[in-house]
Amino acid sequence: MGILERAIEYYGDDHQIDKALEEMSELTKALLKLRYCTNRYERQIVQDAVDEEMADVEIMLAQLKLIFDNHYRVEMAKEKKKERLERRINGEGG
Repeated sequence: MGILERAIEYYGDDHQIDKALEEMSELTKALLKLRYCTNRYERQIVQDAVDEEMADVEIMLAQLKLIFDNHYRVEMAKEKKKERLERRINGEGG
């Protein structure tokens, strides 16, 4: 059993779902701060925070896939969305 499965077993599904929501909120806040940051030194600090929050969100998304047992369905949805994006970029609508 890997660390993600162990974390789910230790903390429980509901807690890890709440933690995923928390981490996504922290990423949102960090991205907004980065968007409006003008000081070069501060921008690097905020960029570092964005990097950390992105890592946290990716870890929590991986746990959500385990909790909901939907890795395959998520991957299929991602492929459909990427195809739709490509059609839009190519001016094909969609």
